[in-house]
Amino acid sequence: MVFRSVILQNKTGLHARPASKFVETANKFSSEIMIKKENTTVNAKSIMGVMVLGANKGTEIIIEADGTDEEEAMEALVNLVESKFDEEE
Repeated sequence: MVFRSVILQNKTGLHARPASKFVETANKFSSEIMIKKENTTVNAKSIMGVMVLGANKGTEIIIEADGTDEEEAMEALVNLVESKFDEEE
């Protein structure tokens, strides 16, 4: 299992399009992937779960991945968040 803490820096946080991109990326991997925000943990492969987090800009989330491709999954998801979901400012 690997985990990493990241701060959402894109202007909309994990809402609508960014959440969809996150879930789409997570679903490319066989590993179990979860997102934690404070005391809430959701399945990162579920759009409804990710939307329920209500993670806005500046929110710290912890991404957890567990499985055969956990390192690759973590790298892809952290890169997505750090690139601000390729949103224009």
